[in-house]
Amino acid sequence: MKVAEQPFQFFVASYIPRISNQKAKNLEELQKGLASCGDGCIFYHTFHSLGRHHFLTEGFSDDFAHWVLAALNQAALAEQLAALDIHDYRSIAELRTDLHHSVAQYCEAHPTEARQTAFEPFHFCDTIEVSVRLGREARTLEEFRRELERLSHDSLYFHFIASRLRLQLRSNDFSIWFASALGLTALAERANGIDIYANTLDSIQAKLLALVDSDLAPYWQPSTTR
Repeated sequence: MKVAEQPFQFFVASYIPRISNQKAKNLEELQKGLASCGDGCIFYHTFHSLGRHHFLTEGFSDDFAHWVLAALNQAALAEQLAALDIHDYRSIAELRTDLHHSVAQYCEAHPTEARQTAFEPFHFCDTIEVSVRLGREARTLEEFRRELERLSHDSLYFHFIASRLRLQLRSNDFSIWFASALGLTALAERANGIDIYANTLDSIQAKLLALVDSDLAPYWQPSTTR
């Protein structure tokens, strides 16, 4: 079993919401806001909203889609925005472009609805991330599995979800370490393929453990207990 030169360091983080000076009272203003808000704002209202909506498997976890439905009652556009699978994107710029395009097209096709005043305004937000090292690390896949099994939701979210903003949506902390430190590129790809929309943090953790177990199986004897 390979021992990594650079161990995986486990962190945990808290996220402090920060309301910007941008807000939208209708779809036209939402369209303008999507074009000009910061990358952290786009991430907050899509990726980060998964955690705040408890990883719902029904309904809309995307803040933009949720507001369009709840505050404007525009179900068709809400469904269109919610249908953008954030797992398919490799940059905030690409995600922003598609969000903006969807709203712009709808505004052009429905000019009256585009100027309709919402029941409540949409406030563009992002977060301040405060991370702390847990003082735990792993140099082998077996050590990683042991730590992963007892990892808190907050730490799992930091490494598997929030890390995508730092990595420009390309991957997550776990997959980067699997590939770069252990040379386990296939495991890295399988881990990164876990659908963060359709899974709770508990099921993400369970799927990660199953993937790691599969790679560890050749190293374990039948009598080995974990």
